[in-house]
Amino acid sequence: MPYRRLPKTDAARLKALKTLLDNNDIYTVRNRFVDWKLLNKAQQLYDRLLTACDQYRISKQVQARQSRRVSKLQRNATLYLSHFLQVLFMCVERGEIKNKQLQLYGLEPNAASLPDIKNAEALKEWGKKVVEGEKARIKKGGCPIYNPTISMVFTHHDIFKEAHEQQQTLTAKTKKTQEEIVLLRPEVDEVLLDIWNQIEKHFENEPPEVRFPACRKLGVVYYYRRHEEHLYGE
Repeated sequence: MPYRRLPKTDAARLKALKTLLDNNDIYTVRNRFVDWKLLNKAQQLYDRLLTACDQYRISKQVQARQSRRVSKLQRNATLYLSHFLQVLFMCVERGEIKNKQLQLYGLEPNAASLPDIKNAEALKEWGKKVVEGEKARIKKGGCPIYNPTISMVFTHHDIFKEAHEQQQTLTAKTKKTQEEIVLLRPEVDEVLLDIWNQIEKHFENEPPEVRFPACRKLGVVYYYRRHEEHLYGE
């Protein structure tokens, strides 16, 4: 004998609701055995869940495209910043820039190696420090560093920073939509359970070969156990 089970995925929830709501027989006076308020609630939940799932899918797609773009921009920004710092250290080593001026860049006077700029937040932090430090040194009469210039470092850093902040906004939006879906699931399951109970109650006196197909037609989902013969359809 097949057994009933509530949907486990959002796609299955939407399919169960749509099967019910698209069945014209459920709305006729003769077959009005499901409470109207419950049907209205089912329609509202279907619309909300469908909208939320579509928004989540679109957000994930946009987020994935933006993530690839951000990765490329991060590599460029890292490359320009690390090259600038290497030139800065060589200028200090040659005596062209005093080592105490490294403090303008947020570095220790005896620093000789690159700071850790592998992650996005560190890259944004050090990019800002280095740009401000170079401007402060030039303002004091120092000669600008070339190849790369600080303007090139700033441009790539600024483009990356803006893209990364957009990515964070998209991630937050995706997370919010996902949370909305999580909150909707118990509501949908509760309404489905109530409706399915009413449907099965209506057909309870029918023989199995009539009862199961009739309930399935209205969206009730049944499963057969392993190796169980499928006597009453799928």
